[in-house]
Amino acid sequence: QVQLVESGGGLVQAGGSLRLSCTASGRTFSSYVIGWFRQAPGKEREFVAAIGRNKNTKYYGDSVKGRFTISRDNAKVTVYLQMNSLKPEDTAVYYCAASGATMDSRRDLYDYWGQGTQVTVSS
Repeated sequence: QVQLVESGGGLVQAGGSLRLSCTASGRTFSSYVIGWFRQAPGKEREFVAAIGRNKNTKYYGDSVKGRFTISRDNAKVTVYLQMNSLKPEDTAVYYCAASGATMDSRRDLYDYWGQGTQVTVSS
């Protein structure tokens, strides 16, 4: 089992940057695929990015490609989401999640979820 805690959210102007962190507890962190999702008010939870166990395999949602970068540091049991060129439509609660399955954008493949961190992008 793994517990996840997100941090780094906040208020930023359009065009700005934020870096989110997802820190895990548990000694099996490196055995999980870690994904980031987001949910805006009134919308479904949307896949943002995922990173494989070996750190080199990464997968991004179409809306963030070229702007967001996911990375992980297994020694620090942390996954990062660097968000650049932020837009008002990126405003959402961002969640990290852990999957024991293969890397995928499907929410139902992720077993453990954090509580989320709010990101607000002003125009």
